[in-house]
Amino acid sequence: MKTSKIIFGLICGAFIGTANAADISIFYAPTCPHCHHAREFISSTLIYEYDNLNVTEVNVTKNENKQAFVDALFKCGYQRGGVPVIVIGDVNKKDGFKCFQGYADSMQSQLREAVEIDLTVEQKNAAAANKAEMTKDKDAFVAAHADRKGAIKEIEPQKKNN
Repeated sequence: MKTSKIIFGLICGAFIGTANAADISIFYAPTCPHCHHAREFISSTLIYEYDNLNVTEVNVTKNENKQAFVDALFKCGYQRGGVPVIVIGDVNKKDGFKCFQGYADSMQSQLREAVEIDLTVEQKNAAAANKAEMTKDKDAFVAAHADRKGAIKEIEPQKKNN
């Protein structure tokens, strides 16, 4: 198996281990405004609504990440390399993942639906309760759950051994 495919599996698995519907990989460019908005929504809203969500951010402008981005585009069936590309779920399951290319605020419900695909009823209820609490006082909820910032990791690409 090629090194890039292994890295892609780790990236889209979010962390070493088995990916689940509540794992997100976001391929982004630092200067992309749509990427900024997508990352902001994920980091200020989704990680607090879904307490089992793990997020891996992949900067596609780093040479070490380019092959993983190409692999993600291929796996998602995209012909062009626009960012952001958001992959939710387990790319190793035939229908276990959902891809989004681009971002607009109107996509927020679709992203939530994709995160919830394999969640249990209890997990969905907990997310609904978290969302309701955030509606009341988002700042207080975020402060009380500050540990959720740790759910977001920037991928550190593995360098090829020569």
